[in-house]
This record gives sequence, C-alpha cells and structure tokens, in this order.
Amino acid sequence: MPLYAIGDIQGCDAELGALLETIKFSPDRDRICFVGDLVNRGPESLQALRRIRALGDAATVTLGNHDLHLLAVAFGVARIRSDDTLDEILAAPDREALLEWLINQPLLHEDASLNLCVLHAGLPPQWDMATARGCAREFEHALRQDPERVFGQMYGDEPDRWDAGLTGANRLRFIANCFTRLRYVDAEGRLALRAKGSPEKAHKKSLIPWFDAVNARWHGPRVVFGHWSTLGFFSNSEVTSLDTGCVWGGSLTALRLDERAAAPVQVDCRASREP
Repeated sequence: MPLYAIGDIQGCDAELGALLETIKFSPDRDRICFVGDLVNRGPESLQALRRIRALGDAATVTLGNHDLHLLAVAFGVARIRSDDTLDEILAAPDREALLEWLINQPLLHEDASLNLCVLHAGLPPQWDMATARGCAREFEHALRQDPERVFGQMYGDEPDRWDAGLTGANRLRFIANCFTRLRYVDAEGRLALRAKGSPEKAHKKSLIPWFDAVNARWHGPRVVFGHWSTLGFFSNSEVTSLDTGCVWGGSLTALRLDERAAAPVQVDCRASREP
C-alpha cells in the first residue's frame, strides 16, 4: 500500500488538488500523511480542510502551528491576525464538524512498519522517542479535555529548555512549541524559536538545526516534518523536510515514504504572498 507525505498546504487547495492528481492518489488504494499547517495564509483554507477530512482513514494529519491558531481563534482565546485567512472556515455551516475533526488530530504520528514518524516542526535534543511520544499524547489529551485552558496558556517562548520536572502550563507550552514551532536550538540545546531563516544565515548566529543537535536522543526512526520553508526540501538518512513554501511562491511537495529512493513530486503554486 503506497504511503505518501505532503508538505505544508496553508490553504493552497488548488495546488493540493493538482498534486493529488499528479501522484494519481486513490483513497481506496493509497495512504497519505500531512505534516501540518493545513490552513491559513493561502486563499482556500476551507476547501483544503474539507478535502483532507473527506479522505477519511486514507489520511493522517499532524497538527501545525497554524492549525492550533485556528482552533485557538475558534475557541475565543486568540484573535484573528491581519494576515490570517480563516474567516471562511469560521463562518462555514460545517464549521463545528471541521473543528471537531481537527482538534482530534495528533501532534505525532508513527509508522512502526516503516520505522518513521511524522510531525510538523521538530524534536528537542533532550527527548528520546518514548519521551516524544508521551509528551505528544499528554498535550493531545489536555487539548481535548480543556481546549480553552490549553490555548489560554499556550502562547510564549518560555521555557526554552526541557526539564522532566516541568509541570502545568510551562510543560504543555514547551511541548507545543517543539512539535509546532521548532527550527533551531543553540549549543546548549535551548529552543531558538524566533529564528526562521535558512541554515546558512543561522550559522552566523551559532544556531543549530534541531536535527543536527549534538547528542540528540531521538535518533532511530526517520523523521518527516514541515514548517521550514526557508530550508525547503531536504532529506538525509534520518530526516526529511517537506515544506517548500507553496504559499510563498514555491511549490507543494509530495514524497512516497515506502520507497526510500523515491524522488519528490512537486507542483508550482498559482499565486503567492510576500514572505
């Protein structure tokens, strides 16, 4: 059974439709993993959300920062930003069904048969995979139990280093920041959440891509992620990055995961926003 992954869609539904046609995706035969940020910034967030939900069990989604932002706005905790494109979802007649489906998606998806895991952003060097799995389930449970409380405490950059003794809002905020915002860490393994540029620029600031951190404990499975448009498509023996900046004028990327030698398949964006 073919398994594909697709990078950040961010409301670019026309490109998603074109990419699914290009790979000849069939929900009766194939499976697909979305690395998060299904919505926002692009022009067709509602259509993208509906399309992916309609794929049913053929699709797996991991939550990204824009997906959490949509939910936080819907629960009245966060405000719409000037560059958000979420109004159509919030006014849709099937709004509640879409949001209920979205809030029940995981932060981390694992496929033991292929020794891989899928997430939106990154993993801190202090986590092994058992810790990552436990933290993901912990946040997901809290989110579904009391979303207003979780969203009310989610925003912020601190704490910036993992401590197993973290509790309450600090613990959940750190977990959410790793899975949905992380790109870089510093030499001490602290999250550098404000850094967004390419690794070439970050090197001058002594920042390290999270997947290059020394003595990181998560090594084992192949990690497939998105979130990092300035990194673009990147793949080595341990990680694969799929965010190729569709909404910023790049492309939308799919990769077949059950064939290690598979080449990425890309479609160009039809319109773009200024980064």
